[in-house]
Amino acid sequence: MSSLLYRLARAVVRGRGWVLVGWLALLAVLGAGAAFFQQGMETEFEIPGAESQDTLDHLNNVFPQMSGSRAQLVVTAPDGQRIDSPQARAAVEDAVHEIEGWDGVSAVMNPFADIVDDQISPDGSTALINAQFEAQATQVPQSAKDALVRETGELEQRLGPGSEAHVGGEVFSMNVPSVGMTEAVGVVIALLVLLLMLRSLVAAVMPLITALVGVGVSMTFVLLCTAFTTVSSAAPMLGMMLGLAVGIDYSLFIVSRHREQLAEGVEVRESIARSVATAGSAVIFAGMTVIIALLALAVPGIPFLTTMGVLAGVAIAVGVGVALTMIPALLAFAGERLRPERPRSTRPRRKFGLVWVRAVTKAPLLTVVVVVAGLGLCAIPAADLRLSVPDAGAQPVGTPARDTYDAVAEHFGPGYNSPLIVTADVIGSKDPLGMINGMADEIRELPGVAAVPMATPNETIDTGIIQVVPTTGGEAPQTEDLVHRLRDMSPHFEQEYGSGIKVTGMTAVGIDLSEKLSDALLPFGIIVVGLTLVLLAMVFRSVWVPIKAALGYLLSVGATFGATAFVFNQGHLAGPLNISHVGGVISFLPLLLMAILFGLAMDYEVFLVSRMREDFSKHGDARRAIESGFANVSPVVLAAAVIMIAVFAAFVPHGDSNIKPIAFGLAVGVFVDAFLVRMTLVPAVMALLGDKAWWLPGVLARKLPELDVEGEALQHELRLAGWPGNDEVISARGLAAHDDRGESVVGNVNIALRPGGVLAVAGSNAEASALLHALGGRVRAVRGDLRVLGYLLPQRARAVRPRAELVRCRDSAAPAAEIAAAIDEGVPLVLVDELDAVADGRQRADIADLIASAPGVTFVVTHQNPALTDGLLPADRSSSLRLSARTEAPAAGRLLEV
Repeated sequence: MSSLLYRLARAVVRGRGWVLVGWLALLAVLGAGAAFFQQGMETEFEIPGAESQDTLDHLNNVFPQMSGSRAQLVVTAPDGQRIDSPQARAAVEDAVHEIEGWDGVSAVMNPFADIVDDQISPDGSTALINAQFEAQATQVPQSAKDALVRETGELEQRLGPGSEAHVGGEVFSMNVPSVGMTEAVGVVIALLVLLLMLRSLVAAVMPLITALVGVGVSMTFVLLCTAFTTVSSAAPMLGMMLGLAVGIDYSLFIVSRHREQLAEGVEVRESIARSVATAGSAVIFAGMTVIIALLALAVPGIPFLTTMGVLAGVAIAVGVGVALTMIPALLAFAGERLRPERPRSTRPRRKFGLVWVRAVTKAPLLTVVVVVAGLGLCAIPAADLRLSVPDAGAQPVGTPARDTYDAVAEHFGPGYNSPLIVTADVIGSKDPLGMINGMADEIRELPGVAAVPMATPNETIDTGIIQVVPTTGGEAPQTEDLVHRLRDMSPHFEQEYGSGIKVTGMTAVGIDLSEKLSDALLPFGIIVVGLTLVLLAMVFRSVWVPIKAALGYLLSVGATFGATAFVFNQGHLAGPLNISHVGGVISFLPLLLMAILFGLAMDYEVFLVSRMREDFSKHGDARRAIESGFANVSPVVLAAAVIMIAVFAAFVPHGDSNIKPIAFGLAVGVFVDAFLVRMTLVPAVMALLGDKAWWLPGVLARKLPELDVEGEALQHELRLAGWPGNDEVISARGLAAHDDRGESVVGNVNIALRPGGVLAVAGSNAEASALLHALGGRVRAVRGDLRVLGYLLPQRARAVRPRAELVRCRDSAAPAAEIAAAIDEGVPLVLVDELDAVADGRQRADIADLIASAPGVTFVVTHQNPALTDGLLPADRSSSLRLSARTEAPAAGRLLEV
């Protein structure tokens, strides 16, 4: 990966102008497409397979008057007057008749009609008018909304001074999030942090430019997608938050590495390529973890959530792409202007990191206990975390939907804002009206039912509906209990009336959605934590590091849920944070937070621990590796975390009810995970583990592929770019091959073998075989310097393996035939293992003839008993190598073959 990114950066530098033009052109094309084809966002939540959703879909077909979306008019008479007085009643009924005649209106519920009950408040002062539109809320034209507002104003005038009239409901609840000045505060804070970190205005502005371009591309892509699929209104703002945060952070990692290398005197183009190859590898890993976790939002099987996860993943992918291409192009244009005038001392920042890490590792067990206990306490409020689908009561105060919601709750009760619909099949009944009324009478007696305003069959007399008003709001647990109580009565109604019932309506849909998402938390968490263990085991070749990382992630998630419940469910700090609605948080928040925090947590984990691992591999001192690795990387992680917190926190004061808890949770989650878990708990745990932190069982070492996220392979290639300086087929210097325990099977081998040469290696079977496997690119654990056929190993082993034929004489029935086939296929390097194991003299002679007759092929032959192979190898091309004897058994472990 690092080598590929190195070449990519080189290509971008050469075509830097075209790269910038390409991104701007893409932005322009997507922007034009979004302007012409976007269809607007939805806030309806569909749950395939749920009773409430299936019933609602059926109801839309058999009772179209109940489909579409609803508007509510709340009319209050002047003080001391009743709304059912002749003058007031006439005004209200005139408004009802006026609205009934509009195009797109399927039905209007007259509060004074004989078949309608409980639409007049108990004190007689207020009437509630429900107008049903045929279209969904987002498709109701603005002209119809404006007409409703005008009609409401005229009705208020006809009622006289002191009267009040509000219009709201679902039609007015569609609130597409917009960007305000508060979001700009996060960008300003990010710029200040970048200036402090990079000490260059040009360098600090670059991550902001690329992040804004990335956000523009992802946002216009989301809007364009509305032409083809339903997109939640929260998706664009979520994409903007993630795009800004990761776009700035990922670019910061690359620009910071470039500035450090320029300060060390590296040439500009070379520094850009190395920065993208090293920091870019970590950026890709971090981005992929976030994207995979977001795609896991498909686990609950809810379409709008799957779409949101995919679109958020697109925003992350765009952020990664911009960081890997647009940033190197801008760095190339900046050229020498980014080179510090004098080497910039990093001692103050490193000193702070060193002081901190020494403090938290002085008594590591105490640090672990304090952090775990503290985060455990912070997670306690999570028990009160209540999920719901926010209704108009979550809208900002002063909006039509919120004012109407409050007026309904004040005069009628909170349940009138969250009615339920009970349906029954009446096609087989001889008295459908009596049947529906009988059911309605029984439902009225249930605890938690405030009113049953309407009970009637449809025009075709096949389906009956009963409107049920609970005593509590849609987010209250009592309303959820009522839904389950009604569904539990279905067998009773089946026995009594010959038809069961189903419960639907937007309130029931929201309750079913919350329950389904709650049920998905455990499998989703298992997937995410399992992914953590596998990915980090591949990166760090360790068992304890992934376990520690996964447990730390769970602590971060628990504390984040606790803080969210503390504010949005319990109401603490709601005033200072401009939170006007306290109650349930949007149902998909836990899954979304778990997905995004997973990626960010792994990001910080990789940047911190990989440097510790790199230092440990150099000197083997675990404590020294923790201190030096932390001191070098912590300033960048600190800056990245502060930027993310600032960007997320800037969205909390925003008016959209869906975005507030998500932004708050992300800001708290990043703070907890970056500062308390990764920068405090992780060093303490690593200090407790010591050398054991890097233990990996042999079976896992053989099965798990290796991921080089810090570009170690590229650094190796760059260091040996001019070595050996001639046309040797095999060049080895200090070569060692290790088994799955990390023990050296063969070590300190030096080889210089030219084309057509024959190298005879003598040694024990285990040692000689290990060396041969290393030369053929078939062993993972190789140390030292090794170049075979022009490729460095082990990182380019994939290129070497098909060009180096390995013949295992002990296991082969016809080794000579295998060698002959390799020569015929033009293989330039043939490795013959245990030639002395060939007992058949004819076979040995054939092998000798093949080697002698192929002067253009290079051979490496191993044997344990040179006497058995004397005279088989051509003297003019042959050289020998004897591996040193070993006192311990070299085959105690297993070679890590690939």
